[in-house]
Amino acid sequence: MERFAVPAPTLARRMLGWRLVSEAGGGRTSGRVIETEAYLGPDDPASHAATRAGRTRRNASMFEGGGTAYLYFTYGMHWCFNVAAGAPGEPGAVLVRALEPLEGREVMVDRRGRSRDLVSGPARLCQAMGLDGTHDGHRLDGPPLWMEAGDAPDEGQVGVSGRVGIRRAERWPLRYFIEGHPDLSDGKAAPADPRTLPPELRWIHRPNRSVRRSASTTESA
Repeated sequence: MERFAVPAPTLARRMLGWRLVSEAGGGRTSGRVIETEAYLGPDDPASHAATRAGRTRRNASMFEGGGTAYLYFTYGMHWCFNVAAGAPGEPGAVLVRALEPLEGREVMVDRRGRSRDLVSGPARLCQAMGLDGTHDGHRLDGPPLWMEAGDAPDEGQVGVSGRVGIRRAERWPLRYFIEGHPDLSDGKAAPADPRTLPPELRWIHRPNRSVRRSASTTESA
């Protein structure tokens, strides 16, 4: 799965426009990726694979190589879906923060118990798509969960900001999104400040753009 075998920031930008397809839970749902957030390995203090953590049972899927699903449980109630990036043994992951619903809207509504904000946030996305810890470690090249290439947004449509809902390295420019899209997650993203990147990560920097609508991992499910 060569398209996933790139650094997490590269994959996070590349995945905008791709389709996430799920047949989990007995219903087919899909959505177009419109918001992502990159997390690096040991040098990223906000990563689950930061030096202080190392490899654990919880984050093992981050080490399995690009194209592996990494799902973790947070706040004691929500699942979050990530895609491992890079080569095996080199942890990195992309958190998928929001989708544009494409297939299975009725299934999503039934699972969410509401007709709006179906996949506009990491927790909402997992609930609507029927994803949980049983999908952790799944290779994203076939059922019940896979990703398909899609139409990439124009460069001028892509916004960059700091990350959301974290306390470390929140200003690193690692959140990518399609500006102005109505299905972006809600809340507040940290403003990007490339100057906060350590020298070895300055290659990540790209011009900052205004955030028309920012995001949060703490949205109500």
